[in-house]
Amino acid sequence: MKTFIESIAARVSQVWRTPDLPRRGHTYRCRCGRPIFFRNSRCLGCGAELGYEPDLAEVRALEPGATPVEWRLAGEESPSPVFRRCANLNAPAGCNWLVPAKHPSELCLSCRLNRTIPNLSDADNCRYWRSIENAKRRLVAQLLAVGLPVTSKVEEDPERGVMFDFLRSPPEGPRVMTSHGNGLITLNVEEADDAVREKTRYEMHEPYRTLLGHFRHEIGHYYWDRLIAGTPWHEKFRALFGDEREDYAAALRRNYESGPPPDWPDHYISSYATVHPWEDWAECFAHYLHLVDSLDTALGFGMTGDDVEAEVEPFKLEDLYDPEDSDAKRVLSLVNSWMELVMALNELARSMGQQDFYPFVMSRTVLRKLHFIQLVVKSEREATATE
Repeated sequence: MKTFIESIAARVSQVWRTPDLPRRGHTYRCRCGRPIFFRNSRCLGCGAELGYEPDLAEVRALEPGATPVEWRLAGEESPSPVFRRCANLNAPAGCNWLVPAKHPSELCLSCRLNRTIPNLSDADNCRYWRSIENAKRRLVAQLLAVGLPVTSKVEEDPERGVMFDFLRSPPEGPRVMTSHGNGLITLNVEEADDAVREKTRYEMHEPYRTLLGHFRHEIGHYYWDRLIAGTPWHEKFRALFGDEREDYAAALRRNYESGPPPDWPDHYISSYATVHPWEDWAECFAHYLHLVDSLDTALGFGMTGDDVEAEVEPFKLEDLYDPEDSDAKRVLSLVNSWMELVMALNELARSMGQQDFYPFVMSRTVLRKLHFIQLVVKSEREATATE
């Protein structure tokens, strides 16, 4: 007899995948039938040129167009739109994204978000930038997939867009701090150095620190400004996360002097989330993206709770922020399936002597916060679709 979680996971599979839909989660195939992946710019099997088309959210084989810089998607019954390769394809960034041929920019949607890149005369900076762009492209692709607005503050929307500065601390200081402010996300490029990042993670007593994690956290701050501040969600946010008008500097000082409250795991996804309501939101937003992308990828490879023999205590409808929402049962199914999958993946990581895949515990309070974020994202997606 199937367990409760296994039966839920089976329903999740039916909801998210049907025979007439392609697999999800960055799983693709070349025209030759071999598997290809999100970062690929050439098929290692048949040698076909590959490009990521963000509107389709697919990596596709390409065919030459009418000029040496023009490309079409291979395998289309009627002629596909014409594209160009992103100008950063042959840069250290190694960008495989496509740009519509008539677009005025030489850069793809992801690369257009950059305001400042590191000095590429330094070999380390070249290596750092490639890792950074790999993580950022994954972030941008996911934001587009869930229906959130992504526009460049540099080229497209100076008022409401987002942009990135990738900076390296000068030898004499001061140290560049990863941060967000008014649509500008600053990242210390040395976070792309595994040794530096691991040292920082250890010194900060963090269970998890990755480039993608940084991007997902900082973009959470950006979307708080865009989706919460001054909107009908604002007072609901304060009721759930706390009042963001609390003095931020004083909150940081208190955290560094006294640490998080003893019962923080019952109410927060991480100790850093206890610092201030803004940080609680950003941490939960990052974990919302972690959950959605990881589970989506697992389902893309055909992995469901049916494949996992693990016992976890499932969340219930009343644990959600709004049990009456039309998507509540589906969200609950996804979260419960995720929890079972995470248990297995953590054990797999331990069997290889690695840190846990997901070194966090999700409380019912945190689930309410994640569901709130899901509702905000859903509302934005629906509003955008009707424009």
